[in-house]
Amino acid sequence: MGRRQRLISTSILRAIFRTKTKDTKNPGLLARILAFFSIFQLTLSRYREELFKKLRNETWQIDEEEYTESFRSPSHGKRTDLVAVGDLGYSGSTFFTTPNSKYLLKSLPRQFEQSFFRLRLLDPYVEHMELNETSLLVRITDLLYTPQTTLGAILGAAPSHHIVMENILYGKSSCGKDDQKKWETYDLKPNDYFFPERDVMGGRLAPESVKERLIDEFPDKVRVSVDEKEELIAQLSRDTKILQDANAVDYSLFLVRYPASMTHADGGDVPVPAGRQSSWRNGVQSQDKWVYRAVLLDFFWAKDALQAKTLTGLVKAFNFLKVGKDHGPMSITTTSDEYRQRFLKMVDAIVEVPDSAGRPSGELREPVIKSMDHLIDIGEV
Repeated sequence: MGRRQRLISTSILRAIFRTKTKDTKNPGLLARILAFFSIFQLTLSRYREELFKKLRNETWQIDEEEYTESFRSPSHGKRTDLVAVGDLGYSGSTFFTTPNSKYLLKSLPRQFEQSFFRLRLLDPYVEHMELNETSLLVRITDLLYTPQTTLGAILGAAPSHHIVMENILYGKSSCGKDDQKKWETYDLKPNDYFFPERDVMGGRLAPESVKERLIDEFPDKVRVSVDEKEELIAQLSRDTKILQDANAVDYSLFLVRYPASMTHADGGDVPVPAGRQSSWRNGVQSQDKWVYRAVLLDFFWAKDALQAKTLTGLVKAFNFLKVGKDHGPMSITTTSDEYRQRFLKMVDAIVEVPDSAGRPSGELREPVIKSMDHLIDIGEV
């Protein structure tokens, strides 16, 4: 881990373990001056701390002491650096995991994402989580932020906001090195949208390393029972409805799979993510011997954000200037209801119901398709 990452890690850990005092609520002038000139090690606080604690303890049944201990070294019981995962996303976010890998920390470097989640989506998100125990929206357990302006945040040297969320890859690190290589992850979005980096002039607007991170494609089918598919589609329909109502687009299905035959060296099962049990979150065994986990990620882009409007104008300019063929909307500029329908149809297409002999069966898949069309007809989708 580099020096910058260690300092960011230290800032996060201080916010997690800091005890509320009068001084932390009302820092003096000198403390505010020193905080302003911080470059990498910013002073972070927990945003709406009691609200997130209630989510953790009551809604998701995460033990508070166990949650806090996740940020300590399991061998020494002391605070230690978080584990740097690197840059996993196209947005430039930085990622860490807790030492026990139960929780993933992601920075939110873009101001419009931070404000959208805090001011528009957070309250509907909390209400939805309280009413939907099996929701597949990723569980965000903390939001850390800088309560005052800092030079480091202005210059972009260090992120001013971080979210702590469940890690549905939990259990992978407890497997042997050979077994860890068998875990597969897919960050899935509808792939028929326009991506300038990929689609304009042969994709010369961006290098291959960037284009490879734009979209994933799942090269297989998720083969499960009718009930399991209906459960997945119905739950994602409910989850994406609140995103549509908030005008959110560009979210993705994070799909994880590993061989069902995989066990610990001592013969135990692969451990599941912390908190309240949920079948698709903990793992559904397919009919071709895979175990699948799934959650909804990256629901921080608002259709009516200034950036989305700017990019919509960019697409219109491409079409007006005839740069390549006519281009449809980008995933970040389409309407929230259209994105939701394409997203759900994408999920429906990759989840397959085989017959008892292991072959795809139209007769078995038909009730699922009809139920989805019914949801669309009545406005649920």
